[in-house]
Parts: sequence; structure tokens; C-alpha cells
Amino acid sequence: MRWNLDKLYTSFESKEYIEDLEKLDELIKDFTCWSEKNLNLPEDAAYKIEIYLNKLIDLTNLFTKLISFASLTSYVDAKNQLALKYLDKLQMKYAEATKATYQFKKFVASIDNLDEVIESSQFLKEHRFYLSEIKLSTNYMLSQEEEVLISKMKNTGSKAWAKLQNMVTSTLLVDIEMDGEIKKLPLPVVRNMAYSGDKTLRKKAYEAELESYKKIEDTSCACLNGIKGEVITLCNLRGYKSPLEETLIKSRMDEKILKAMFTAIEESLPVFHKYLKKKAEILGHKNGLPFYDLFAPVGKMNRTFTYEEAREYVVNNFRTFSDKLADFADHAFKNQWIDAEPREGKAGGAFCSNLHPIKESRIMANFDGSFSNVITLAHELGHGYHGSCLTEESILNTSYPMPLAETASTFCETIVANAALEEANEEEKLSILESSLQNAGQVIVDIYSRFLFEDAVFERRKDHFLSVKELKDLMIEAQKKAYGDGLDHEYLHPYMWINKSHYYSAERNYYNFPYAFGLLLSKGLYAKYLEDRKSFVKKYDEFLRETGKNTIADVAKIMDIDVYSVDFYRNSLKLIEKDIENFIILSNKIMGK
Repeated sequence: MRWNLDKLYTSFESKEYIEDLEKLDELIKDFTCWSEKNLNLPEDAAYKIEIYLNKLIDLTNLFTKLISFASLTSYVDAKNQLALKYLDKLQMKYAEATKATYQFKKFVASIDNLDEVIESSQFLKEHRFYLSEIKLSTNYMLSQEEEVLISKMKNTGSKAWAKLQNMVTSTLLVDIEMDGEIKKLPLPVVRNMAYSGDKTLRKKAYEAELESYKKIEDTSCACLNGIKGEVITLCNLRGYKSPLEETLIKSRMDEKILKAMFTAIEESLPVFHKYLKKKAEILGHKNGLPFYDLFAPVGKMNRTFTYEEAREYVVNNFRTFSDKLADFADHAFKNQWIDAEPREGKAGGAFCSNLHPIKESRIMANFDGSFSNVITLAHELGHGYHGSCLTEESILNTSYPMPLAETASTFCETIVANAALEEANEEEKLSILESSLQNAGQVIVDIYSRFLFEDAVFERRKDHFLSVKELKDLMIEAQKKAYGDGLDHEYLHPYMWINKSHYYSAERNYYNFPYAFGLLLSKGLYAKYLEDRKSFVKKYDEFLRETGKNTIADVAKIMDIDVYSVDFYRNSLKLIEKDIENFIILSNKIMGK
């Protein structure tokens, strides 16, 4: 249940790691010197751009290997001093390349006939979208001196705050009474108790979790204020209207798409409230669902999975979609691409890191044997499959925007949940449906609350440093607006801003709505899959391959989807509404109503 990183490096002291660090210095020096010498005048543009991109590809591949080894090591061992040391060193080293990347942007901006230049070379045509984004980014570029300074200052600014937040949450031990004695358990272990079939344990874990955050609330508050303050300052300097505008541009979408999606989501909230109130009724609550029971299992599929059983379950259900997907997942399990064991010093949650230089992925999870955790594995393997579809692309064409990042992963969740429903009895169907709706509720309703919270934080941070109380109040306000009467307002989660690491990335602001977009896009895709399974599979892989070099609207067109249409999102939400109705009918039947 622990991953193997040997394909990257065997250790920080290994000959390969040390030699690659030295090679990185050489590549950065060559990259910088060549750019300074050759990117002053726009003559021989095609030739110069080709050389620059090839140098950048070599540099990016090596840097990705080095920093991935350090970051992946630190995620599962927060106190690993060598990992932290090399993360710092590598970030400082890469900052030295800022001067060259700035010079290239300036060079591209000076080329009036960029389209003609691109057309003159097959290599450049393959990187057309990358170059067009470079051209667009020059509208928000500061002076070379400022860009270099900002790049270096971030290492002691937002990145340092993010590391501190990761450290305090990863090492936080929660005091919880178990079997008559107080135990100190890692935060991920206690949070996983929310999925327990024991109501008393769920409530106890929730209360212990909230109490534990008091130990780090001031630190987390300072981290959040520091990061959001830096983001606002840089947005203003660069000429963005807001951090949201910057995120939308980087997400390759626009406000019209976001507005269309949120219009449909806001219309659908009462349906989700109906589901939450039904779940509350099933669990014996009268005033809505308390937060500690959001993830409570319903139905009699209290089945737990061993890690090997989870592997078999995911792989077999993936095979109902395609052998290629199933074989990919089986290969990931077999070759130890996954770190699934919860333990002290390991970060909470789950993620997938696609490692293009070695054409593999690494997945982190905190597996406790629940069906929900099996779904999480399917989700992260979806990210990995997305990465596998991009292995033959240039590394410069593998960076897809956040909203598309959640599409393949959510699609894989749907495959597993729907395949499981087909073979389940009524009690099991109720449990599987609830697990699926639980996830949909998180991705639509909770994500909406997180968006409202972050939007409010950015607005207030323009004016002042937010206190712990303010942050807690804003989170409660956002949860009340999103969840309505579906939740018991006496039992909300005022500290969700500490728990969600996405708030602490200066590079990934508003990392919330992409999840909702990914879910609704994947639901729409799954509906198309059911219409024509055979032709869809091949088209789907092409769709994933194109995500790194197109706008969201253009990628969606490959699958005949209009992301500007409110009706598209409404239709996807109707699929979830149908599941909610089935859940209510089935639960009434089982309860004898």
C-alpha cells in the first residue's frame, strides 16, 4: 500500500539524483545564456522558437523528475528534511529560468506574423496552442526585473506559507477518546471516521476534529491571509480585474461558461436539499442532516474492502468501459504507483501526479476500506488514465486546465458506481446510490459553498487581514447559503478553510468550480457513451489527448457539447436528480413507507 518512486530516483543521495541536479544547473545556465543572446530581434523567428522550445522541453522534463521526487516524498513524509530541502533548492533554481521565459514572451510579442511563422514548421504547428497562450499572457506581463523578483520572492512568500500550512496539518494529531482512553491520531485517520457505520464514533470524530483545529487556527489564518494577499497584489500589478478573471483565463474558459454552469447549479440546489433531508430522516434527524453525518453510510452495503479487493473491484468495473482503461488501472496497482496507507506525517486527501518524463503516474490516497474510498481510487486512476493518453505528446502540450482535469476522474467514478448498481440488490443499490449522491452533493453543493467562501475572502482581503472569527463566519455563511435547510445549522463545519489545501495555493485560486464543471461534463459524456458505446471509447481517448492544446469550448466540441448552454448543465443535473428520486423511492420502499 505504499508507492515505489524508484523509476524517478532511489534516494536523494543516489548518484542519479545528484548528477541530475548538476545537469539542471547546466541546462538552466545554457537556457538563460542562449535566450539572452538570441531573443533580442524577431529575425529568423521560426528557427529561434524551435531551438527555444526544445531547450525548454529538456529543462522541463528534468525539472519535473527532480521536483516530483521531492514533492511526492514530502507528501507521505512531511518531516522528511531532505525532501523539504530539495523542494526549496529546486524552486530557487527554477526561478533563475524566469529571465529566459520572460525574454521569450517579449520575443513572441514582437512577432506580428506569428501565425505565418507557426505555419512554416511542423514542430511549431504541434505547439500552436502553447504559443498562442504565450502571446495572450504578454498582455499581463510586468517588466523583466519585476518578473524575476516576483518569482524569487514567492519562495519566501506564498510558497513558504503553503509549506507551513501543509506541515501543521500533516503533523496535527487529534485527541480522541477511544475505548476509554485518549488517543492521539493523525488527522486523516480521524476524518475517515466520518464514513464509519457507528453514529457515536462519527459525531465524536467530528467534534474532536473541530477541537483539534484550534491548535493551528492562528497559523492557518496567517497562511491564508499571506497567500491571498499576495495573489491580490500580483493580480492588480498585472492588470487582471480580479483573481477570478485570472483563473478563468488560465482555465481556458470565460465568465459566460461559468455563469451558465452556476445558473443551472443554483436552480438545482432545492433538489439536493431534498436528498439531504431524506438522508437525515433515514438516520433519525429532524432538523436536517448534521455535518458529521454527511458521509454516513446508508443501506446495508457496509461492506469493507481489503486493498486487493478494491483493486479487483475497480479493475473489473473499468473493464465494462474498455480493456485499455482496466489494463491501465491493473498496471498501476501491480507496479506500486499508489500510496494508499493512512499514517502519521502523511498528508490527508488524495491526488494523482502524472509524471510525463517517465510516462507513469503516482497516486496518493488514504484508504480505509470503505466503498467511498474505492470510488476515490477510481477517481484518481481516472486522472492517471488521462495522463496516459498524453504520454506521446510534447510535455508542453500536457498541461490541461483545471476544469478539464476533473473530467476523466469523475467519469471513472461514474463507471464504477453505475457498474456496481447493475449487479446490486435493493439494499446494496440504496447504499451505492447514496455514496454516488454523497459525492455529487460534495461536488455541486459543497463546492458551491467553497466558491462563495473564497470569493468573499478575496473581496474582504483587499481591505484588511481577516481574523479567525471572520473566516469561520464566512465559511458558515457560505455553507448555509449552499446547503439551505438540507443541513442542521447547529452542526456545520466552520473550519473547512483549514482542511481544504486548495485554498493555500497561490497558483490555483478558485480550485473549486472546476470539480463541479468536471462532474457535469462527465455526466454529459456518460450519457453520450450510453447512446453509442463502441464509437464513444475511441472518441473519448482523442478528447483526452486534445485537452492540453485547446480551449475548453473547443475540446468539448469534439464530443458535440456546447459548454455555453445552460441547458447542457441542466440536463447533466437532471441525471443526478433522477438518482435522487430513485434514492427516495428505494429508501421509502425499504423503510416500508
